[in-house]
Amino acid sequence: MFRIDRRILAHFDYLTIILLLPLIFFSHWLIGEVHPVLAQKHFVYVSVGIVVFIFFFLLPLRRFNWLIPFVYWLNIILLISVEFFGHSRLGAKRWIDIPFINFTIQPSELMKPAFIMMLAYIISRNPPPVGGYRAIDFLKISFYILLPFILIAKEPDLGTATVLLLIGIGTLFLVGVHWKIWASLIVGVLISAPLLYTQLHTYQKQRISDFVAEKPSYHVQQSIIAIGSGGVIGKVKEEATQTQMKFLPIASSDFIFAYVTERFGFIGAFLLITLYAAIILHLLSLGLNTADMYIKVVSVSISFMIFVYMSVNIAMTMGLAPVVGVPLPMFSYGGSSFVNFMILFAILQNLITFRFQEMYSGRGQKSFV
Repeated sequence: MFRIDRRILAHFDYLTIILLLPLIFFSHWLIGEVHPVLAQKHFVYVSVGIVVFIFFFLLPLRRFNWLIPFVYWLNIILLISVEFFGHSRLGAKRWIDIPFINFTIQPSELMKPAFIMMLAYIISRNPPPVGGYRAIDFLKISFYILLPFILIAKEPDLGTATVLLLIGIGTLFLVGVHWKIWASLIVGVLISAPLLYTQLHTYQKQRISDFVAEKPSYHVQQSIIAIGSGGVIGKVKEEATQTQMKFLPIASSDFIFAYVTERFGFIGAFLLITLYAAIILHLLSLGLNTADMYIKVVSVSISFMIFVYMSVNIAMTMGLAPVVGVPLPMFSYGGSSFVNFMILFAILQNLITFRFQEMYSGRGQKSFV
C-alpha cells in the first residue's frame, strides 16, 4: 500500500493551496452568475485539474528528471507538426486532431510545463557562476527559449509565444546573467523594434492600432464602462447591466476582471489583485530562498507566468494594453489554462515536499538533482 512519511508531508507548501482556493471558488461562483452552463463545464475542468494535480504530485519526478529533455523535444515535434497536420480556427493554425477519438490538442499549451521543466533541467546542471551567465552559456539556454517562441509565434499565437519568452527572460534575470548581456539585449530590441513591427500579422497590427487610437475598440469600451459603473462597492447581480444585458463581451473569460469590478467595485478588484500579489510574492520567496535549482526555476517561472497573465489581462480590460487572448490565471473560464497551472503547481509541490525523501527513507542524503 502506498504511504507517505509524515515527515515528508511536513514540507508540503500549504500556503500556496490556501491562497489558490479562494481564486478557484470565487471564479466558479462568478462564472455561474454569467453563464450557468459554463459553470457546469468549469466544475468538470476543476475536477480534472484536481485529479491531474494529485497524479503529478505523487510522481517520483526527481528520479525521472532524465526524461525532461525527451518531453521537451516531443513537444517541439508537436509544434512542428502543427504546420503540416494542424487545422485552423479563426485564422490561426494551433490545433492537432487525434485520429479515431474525435479529440484535439493544442501543443502550445502542452509546451508550457515542458518548457519550464527544461529550463530547470538545464540550469540545475549548469548553475550560473559568480556575476551571472556569460555569453556562451546565455546563448545555449536562449536556444531552448527561442525555439518554442518562434514555432508558436508562427502559428500565429504571439500571446502564448511572448509569455514563454518573458518567463524565460525573467527566470534568467533572477537566476543570474551578466549585466553586459542585458544591456546589449535592451539596445538590440530598441533598434530592431520597427523591423519586428513589420513582421506582425495584419490582425496583430490592428490590435496595436486599436490600442493607440483615440477611441478604444467596442470590447474595451464596454469593459471600461463595466469597471467604472462598479464604483467603490459594486452592484448586486441584477443591477450589473453591462454583464447581464450582454454588453460586456466574454465576461466569463477574457473580460472577467471587468465583471468582478462591476459586481464588487474597487474594493473587490483591489482584494483580487492583492490575492494575486500574495501568490506571486510567496512563489518568489520560495525560489529566492532555496539553493535547489529545480525549486528555484519552477517557482520563479510560475510566479512570472501568473504576473504576466494577470498584468496583461487586467491592463487589457482597462484599455492599457492591446486586446490579446490572455486569461486571468486560475480565474477565467477555460480548461487548458486551468489544468496547465494545476500541473505546474503539482510539480512545484512535488519538488518541495519530496526534496528530502531519500534522507527519510534511510538511503542517505544523496541529492536528486
